[in-house]
Amino acid sequence: MPRSASGQPNRVALYASVGPELTQYDLDVDAATLVKRETVSLPANVHYAWPHASGRYLYVASSDSAPGLGAAGDKHYVSAFHIDPDSGGLAPHGDPIALPTRPIHITSDMPSENLLVAFSNPSGVRVYRINSDATPGTEVAQREPIDPGIYGHQARVRPDNRSVILVTRGHDAAPGRPEEPGALKVFDYRDGQLIREVSVAPNAGYGFGPRHLDFHSTKPWAYVSLERQNQLDMFEFSGGALSATPLFRKETLAEPGNIRSRQAAGTVHVDPNGRFAYAVNRASTTVESGGRRVFAGGENTFAVYAIDPATGEPDLVQHVDTRGIHCRTFHIDPSGRVLVAAHIMGMMMPDGSFVPACLSLFRIAEDGRLDFVRKYDVDVGNRTMFWMGMVPR
Repeated sequence: MPRSASGQPNRVALYASVGPELTQYDLDVDAATLVKRETVSLPANVHYAWPHASGRYLYVASSDSAPGLGAAGDKHYVSAFHIDPDSGGLAPHGDPIALPTRPIHITSDMPSENLLVAFSNPSGVRVYRINSDATPGTEVAQREPIDPGIYGHQARVRPDNRSVILVTRGHDAAPGRPEEPGALKVFDYRDGQLIREVSVAPNAGYGFGPRHLDFHSTKPWAYVSLERQNQLDMFEFSGGALSATPLFRKETLAEPGNIRSRQAAGTVHVDPNGRFAYAVNRASTTVESGGRRVFAGGENTFAVYAIDPATGEPDLVQHVDTRGIHCRTFHIDPSGRVLVAAHIMGMMMPDGSFVPACLSLFRIAEDGRLDFVRKYDVDVGNRTMFWMGMVPR
C-alpha cells in the first residue's frame, strides 16, 4: 500500500453508486484528488455496501424498490465482489443471493463470518453466513423472536463483536396517522444469533427518530443521529447494556429555529482516531417558481464536534457547507485526513443556476475542522448517487 511521508495510507479505493452502477475512484489522500476508474453493474439499484474484514471483498446490497414507503419491487440481492489488491478494481465473486425485500443497510460482524442486513419496510434484520470462500451464504435461523421496531434503517455490530444495534427510525405524524416511535434495538450477539433483545427508546420512542450511528474506536460510546429531530445523541455501554437515555444531546443545525423546508439529520461518523464526530444535515425540498421546481432552501451542512476524551461529550466546533444538495453518505479515509461527501442529486436554484450531484472533498485539520478542497460533478441523470464508501489499498 503506498504511504505518505507520515507513514499513513496514501491511496484508497473509493466506490460510488449511481442507480445500479458502482464506479471505482482512486483517492489520493495527500493530494485530496479523485481519479475515476472502472464501473461494474449490479442486478438492481445499489443501496449500501460493506467490505470484508480482509479488505479483499465488497458486499453490495441492491434493490429495485423505491426509497421510503414507495413501490415494493421484486429484485433484492446481496452480491459479492473481489477487490484487486493493486488496482482496487471489482470483479464478481460468486452468485448473488436473493433477499426477501428491500435492504436499506448491510454490514458484517468483526471477523466477517456473517453479514447482517437491515430492512425498512417491513422493518427487520437478518443474518447470512459468509462462506469459507467469502461468498454470501445461507440465512442463519434465529432461535429467539425479533421485535424489529418501526422502519429499520441500519444494523451495526459493536467493535467487541458481542452486541448488535438495529436502528429503527419510526415516522413523524402525518394527516390521518399518528407519530410512530423510534428505537435502538440492542441484541447480544453470538455466532450469528441475535439474542436477549432490549429496546432503548427514550420517552417510549416519541420525539426520538434515530437514523444512523457510529461507535467510538476505543471507548464504549455510540453516537446516534436523530433524523426527525435534527440532533445528535451520545449513548454509553456499561458492560453489555446501552444506557436507557443519552448522556448528551446536541443540535446538528446552525439555525434550528429557522427551518425553511424538510430538514433531516443523516449519516454520522467518528473519525478513526476517536477525536471528532461528524454529522450531516440534509435539505432537498423543492417549490414551484416560474414554471419549474427549485430548491426551497435549508441547511446542507456538516456539524463538526470535538469529543471530550474523558466523558465522550460532543462539543460543536464548526458548521460547513457540504457543497452540494442532500449528502446521503460520506466517508473519512482510514488515516483521518480527508472526508468525502456524496450528494445524491442535482437541483435547480431559485436564481436559475444548477447545482449538480457531486463528490466533495474536504481536508480534516488537526482540530477536526473541515476545509473544502474541491468537488467532482457526477451526471446522475434521473437516478441518484445513493451510496459511497472507501476501502484502503
